[in-house]
Amino acid sequence: MLLVKDMKDLKGKRVIVRVDFNVPQKGGVISDDNRIVAALPTIKELIGKGARVVLMSHLGKVKHKEAPEVVEEQKKKNNMAPVAVRLGELLGQPVKFCPATRGEELKAAVASLKDGEVLLMQNTRYEKGEEKNDPELSKEWASLGDAFVMDAFGSAHRAHASTYGIPEILKGEGKQVAIGYLVEKEVVSLEKVVNVPASGHPYVAILGGFKVSDKIKVIDSLLKKCDKVIIGGAMAYTFAVALGKKVGNSPFEADQVEYAKRMYDTGKILLPVDAVVANDFENPTDIRTIEGDIPEGFQGMDIGPKTREIYAKEISKAKTVFWNGPMGVFERDEFTAGTVAVCKACAELKDAFTVIGGGDSASAAKKLGFKDKFSHVSTGGGASLEMIENDGHLPGIDVIK
Repeated sequence: MLLVKDMKDLKGKRVIVRVDFNVPQKGGVISDDNRIVAALPTIKELIGKGARVVLMSHLGKVKHKEAPEVVEEQKKKNNMAPVAVRLGELLGQPVKFCPATRGEELKAAVASLKDGEVLLMQNTRYEKGEEKNDPELSKEWASLGDAFVMDAFGSAHRAHASTYGIPEILKGEGKQVAIGYLVEKEVVSLEKVVNVPASGHPYVAILGGFKVSDKIKVIDSLLKKCDKVIIGGAMAYTFAVALGKKVGNSPFEADQVEYAKRMYDTGKILLPVDAVVANDFENPTDIRTIEGDIPEGFQGMDIGPKTREIYAKEISKAKTVFWNGPMGVFERDEFTAGTVAVCKACAELKDAFTVIGGGDSASAAKKLGFKDKFSHVSTGGGASLEMIENDGHLPGIDVIK
């Protein structure tokens, strides 16, 4: 697999870079520019080689099946223009912006680039054919570049026109296709939790979040690789129901109870023994710690103190940890203790490789001040999970190999 640092003869060449600039913004104000910052090493590498850099990214969702006025509203909300401004500030040089996603205006904008200049194209999802990997769109976009770099790990699990169609065409034409610094770091790090050597055991996975159904494939895959799979979050209540326990008003998936029972029978699953429960999700006036059945009118909000202790003890033995999904409703101070306990246990490990698989766990670790204590924090929740499910394979990376 070609790496961006090993690309040759790029002076004067147009290099298309698929970045992940799917950043939170409101009214043109970006509230978190982490993803833009993460792309800087790759962009700077290409500028340094005299390339003419053409950046593509999606931002938010544009549902083309909706009424035309709704689609227009979504486009307005997910306009990429403010991102170009912020990127220019971070790069310390102007970044051109093209409001068109195809046609003569875009071709002219790319053609006007000089060596070392950067252009950001409008949101790829303005195009209906992007998510369908439309061959015509892929062809038009590919014609804008002499080379391609994939640096959007958060979109590598999607075979879209900008992530798969373009590199497939350029590769077929014998042009250089490579992965950027961000994707390289992700692939190297996640490989360590996909193919774990004997010295990486005990291997402990920690799974939280809302639904078992969202994580069936990843649970299946982890049970083959791991020594223990720790369960927290709302998905724990589906397992509790499978074991014949009452869960009060806690959310659970009736159609996943049988599956949860089968998984529990492997002997590798660790479940909560107590829970912090509340009488209301929005405005709790009665919060208690419960062992055993959760009474009617109450729902689980976090793992309890005994569970925290058991989980921390299990994590303390680990040589490899993969964590995806908080242990409770960590956004609220009353219910952060479970997630803090897991963060702390991982942070205290010596000589272990610890990975957060993006998403809410990454937000939780950042909010609670533990982000720097992990060996790797993935930038793509969905992509990191799929990489584990598919034994290291993702369409947007496989196409480069």
